[in-house]
Amino acid sequence: MVRERLRGTGVALITPFTRELAVDYEALKKLLDFVLEGKVDYLVVNGTTAESATTTFAEKTGILEFCKQHINGRVPLMYGVGGNNTLHVTETIAATDFEGIDAILSVSPAYNKPSQQGIYQHFLHIAETSPVPVMLYNVPSRTGSNMTAETTLKLALHENIIGIKEASGNLEQCLFIAKHKPKDFMLISGDDMMAVPMMSFGAVGAISVLANAYPEKFSSMTRHALNGNFEAAAELLLSFVDVNPLLYEEGNPVGVKVLLERFGVCTASVRLPLVEASAGLRDKIDKLI
Repeated sequence: MVRERLRGTGVALITPFTRELAVDYEALKKLLDFVLEGKVDYLVVNGTTAESATTTFAEKTGILEFCKQHINGRVPLMYGVGGNNTLHVTETIAATDFEGIDAILSVSPAYNKPSQQGIYQHFLHIAETSPVPVMLYNVPSRTGSNMTAETTLKLALHENIIGIKEASGNLEQCLFIAKHKPKDFMLISGDDMMAVPMMSFGAVGAISVLANAYPEKFSSMTRHALNGNFEAAAELLLSFVDVNPLLYEEGNPVGVKVLLERFGVCTASVRLPLVEASAGLRDKIDKLI
């Protein structure tokens, strides 16, 4: 069952680029091997951390197919398909080969700042179009609007909407969802540092940026929390306190790409309007690792 397969640690995969800013498939293979060796539970392709705003449809398709072939069914795969043009999102879904994809991750519309009714109708259209289950994604810091708990709970009644990646940073909102959601509706942390607290009241895991660089440690933390061993989970969570803010100091995935470069996985190259980490940020990261 897809819900059972999407518990635990999902990695919000970065997209490695060469110094010339082409997709680096050799580095992508290294990254996939690196995170799979860390025993993560599933992979998310073409999410925000993948710089999906600056990759073309052809590149997205190529990355997806490469990941499918290299993973070869070893772990579930979630694919990011979202946007602020509902028609374009549904057309993208219609043009996508869903063989080997377990679910889609679809972010709430950015920039237009729709009403709650607009957000609700947007996701209904996506849920009716998608041949695989839909995971909602709420991240107000990026979209400019919050999908309220009430809207989430209305959408949770749709048979093809299986859960939400919640990155509102609002613990009370997450608690309200946890209390009132259908039993099988999945609450997933979209904020690495909120993962353990959220799992203490019913979240079933996290979709993580940190897990690109620390797959084994993050997966261990998640497993401890899901097994009710919160003392061990908290110890691992605290080990991320100093490094986590550096991942976002100059925009995501700028910081985590520096870590991966230091670990020999890929370059730290990002596409404009993001720019590579400053010397100051690199120095902070180097001192920590």
